[in-house]
Amino acid sequence: MLGEFTTTYNLKPTTYNLKPNTCTPMTHLHDDKIKFLEEKALEVRKSIIEALVEAKSGHTAGPLGMTDIFTAFYFHILKHDPKNPTWDERDRVVLSNGHICPVLYAVMAHSGYFPVEELKTLRKFGTRLQGHPHREYLPMLETSSGPLGQGLSQAVGMALADRLDRGQNSNRTVYCFLGDGELNEGQIWEAAMLAGREKLHNLIAIVDRNNIQIDGFTENVMPLEPLVDKWRAFGWHVLEIDGHNMEAIVDAVDEARAIFEKPSVIIAHTIPGKGVEMFENDYKWHGNPPNAEQGANAMAELRTLGGQIASEHE
Repeated sequence: MLGEFTTTYNLKPTTYNLKPNTCTPMTHLHDDKIKFLEEKALEVRKSIIEALVEAKSGHTAGPLGMTDIFTAFYFHILKHDPKNPTWDERDRVVLSNGHICPVLYAVMAHSGYFPVEELKTLRKFGTRLQGHPHREYLPMLETSSGPLGQGLSQAVGMALADRLDRGQNSNRTVYCFLGDGELNEGQIWEAAMLAGREKLHNLIAIVDRNNIQIDGFTENVMPLEPLVDKWRAFGWHVLEIDGHNMEAIVDAVDEARAIFEKPSVIIAHTIPGKGVEMFENDYKWHGNPPNAEQGANAMAELRTLGGQIASEHE
């Protein structure tokens, strides 16, 4: 643990729905809910740093970059019930780029699936929180993941099965999270082609367009652009957003869910390592964790919002 912290919100409990999202997402974000989501994202980033320092291994850049999106999903968008993970009406979440699982574990813990303290067992021997999501250890996951390129195929299968079971008017959505470097994998495009052919409107893919992968910048390793045109050519409805703007995230999902004749993909432009200056936009942090000193510095930066406010620890 890198130090205890407490945050006091001056918000009334009835200002917004903090219970499990057991209904369709709200279409409007009021200012108090946006503030809540942003503060929750900050807490999630702190938990990610603490878990990585404790583990002494793992991925830093991707989890921090996707924190805002995962926070928006688990605290506003998803239909899910942490107290009843097998709830039949839940949406399905497939994390294809499983190496960013620290952010998935963190939002699951903060939303009540398991204790936040368990995050400190990340990558430990015998832990439920494996370095890549493992459903055998953590049954509340929808899939196990690790080998890149396979998640979209799993999500397409889920969306097809849901249509067979529940018909075209099913209100369940299958969400698949993808890394941009992962789009080098041919299986992604096979799945994308099938989803387009089957017009799977109940499938929404979210691409983390952070422009890095383990060996460098994506456009140097294997250029992806023009990425929007590629997805459109495969029969998808395409949206591009700032992946750190809560309102943009929610609006994009609302638009995607309103599209009935094709699957949708949200290309979310994110900053890898978001929130900690020394991690941001540096591909070397793709697969490296901070050490204790770097972690302490990162926590101080997060607590003070990059020096904008005074820390209660000073």
